[in-house]
Amino acid sequence: MAIIDWIIVILFIGALITIGYVFSRKSRNIEDYFLAGRSMPGWLVAISATGTAISAGTFVGSPELGFNTNLTYVMNLIGAVIGGTLVAALILPKLYNAKTITIYGYIGDRFGETAKRANSLMFLIGQLFTSGSRLFIAAIAVSVILFGNIHFSFLVWSIIILGAVSTFYTIMGGIKGLIYIDTFQTILIILTGLIAMVMIYCSIDGIPFREIWHTLTAGGMVKDPGATGGMAADGTLYGWSSGSKVKMFDPSLRMDLPYTILGGAIGVAFFKIAQFSTDHDFVQRQLACKDVRQAGRSLIQSQLLAMPIVLTFLFIGSLLFVKYVNDPSAASFVDRAGNVSSFFTDARDIFPQYIKNHIPTGIRGLMIVGVLAAALSSFNSAINAMASSFVSDLYLPIRKERGKEIEGSSGQLSSSRKMVALMGTLLTAFAILTVVMQQSSGLNLVDFATGIMCFAYAGMVGVFLTALFTKRGNTRSVVAALIIGALIILPLMFQKELFGKNYIAWTWWCPIGGIISTLVCMSGKPEKA
Repeated sequence: MAIIDWIIVILFIGALITIGYVFSRKSRNIEDYFLAGRSMPGWLVAISATGTAISAGTFVGSPELGFNTNLTYVMNLIGAVIGGTLVAALILPKLYNAKTITIYGYIGDRFGETAKRANSLMFLIGQLFTSGSRLFIAAIAVSVILFGNIHFSFLVWSIIILGAVSTFYTIMGGIKGLIYIDTFQTILIILTGLIAMVMIYCSIDGIPFREIWHTLTAGGMVKDPGATGGMAADGTLYGWSSGSKVKMFDPSLRMDLPYTILGGAIGVAFFKIAQFSTDHDFVQRQLACKDVRQAGRSLIQSQLLAMPIVLTFLFIGSLLFVKYVNDPSAASFVDRAGNVSSFFTDARDIFPQYIKNHIPTGIRGLMIVGVLAAALSSFNSAINAMASSFVSDLYLPIRKERGKEIEGSSGQLSSSRKMVALMGTLLTAFAILTVVMQQSSGLNLVDFATGIMCFAYAGMVGVFLTALFTKRGNTRSVVAALIIGALIILPLMFQKELFGKNYIAWTWWCPIGGIISTLVCMSGKPEKA
């Protein structure tokens, strides 16, 4: 990286720290720190939530999808809008009106303190893997830019750097600072994505549009799932099959393909219902709105705003495919072993490698800022949400039970900031673990990052659906539903390791686990008051 690139990156990090410092002086108590006093305008929350939703999985993983597959991922975006609309209409009003600092307080009101703590604990465990995977994906880009490749040791150092920076400014600003920071970062992600797409298209201007379209349609190729792919000496591809790379809708009924029409409209919609109603990382921002109507509107708007952003990064992958098919030499880079390799072997770092090797100085710094913005926007909100749940649902209540209650706003704020530091450290450590998990799962980056969320969601959505729409359930059935939901997901996460291939796509994991855990939770008879 040139000096000008480093200056741009340093200015970006300095801006984040400054915003965090400014808002650190405005938090008077833990409700201000974790919910911004329920005073945030809906439009600001919508833009901020978009940054959390797209994360580094979009910046790094979507180009991989666009390069290796096609545009059927659009069904994931449609499913998100369907799920978000249902949650905004049917579920969010009940959670917002409960007036608890975390959504797990609602479960406590419904089933008791033990049930609340069990859900909060499951959320924390799930977030360690979920946000850890996002940080790992972001570290791929940072590792390429700083060290030249994605060797394991370089990934570890990149994870530590990102984790330390994000934790530092999250400690200071609280949720209000994060909402402003994430809004700023979302705008940067959009800007850098559009610039990159235009630059890639201009770099292949010697190829007529008719030939570009032919390469993407009749001449398009799709990576065979699980196949070892690459490029032969004569420039031909192996491990790929013919198929249109602009295909958006897949009407097939195959359960092993994630983004079929049914997979998106049903599977992803159910997954998003679970995410937007049980994951405090997402719901926390809606609870910070001025009223429930703005909260629901911001949720739907954030999903609509995410659609063109994700499509931009999918198009980046598609255009890179055209570029490198027509000029294979441009795809050469030094691989993990120090040998000259090709993007066709491992497309996980295809966009970061393009930024490193083909983007000119100055603009490269802006692209790196976009990578960092995508990485930090999701990671910092996870740190804050985890600390919020841990402090409000576990730490303060347990201390009170033991006669060691922390009284006064200053003491509770101090404890909250310490817990933010702890959660940031834990998430960084788990991000290193997810590096190994992703390679074992056989999933691409996007599917891995979303699929791993089902581990916690499957059980929690059963508990929330039971609490919100029935009068059934008790503490024991809540705990049983959480455990069974997680146990159902575990073998699905490692199908390739256990059975040789992935038979059920991640889009169906949450519906399968969620329906079973709902039945388990409803099997409990209500406890007498």
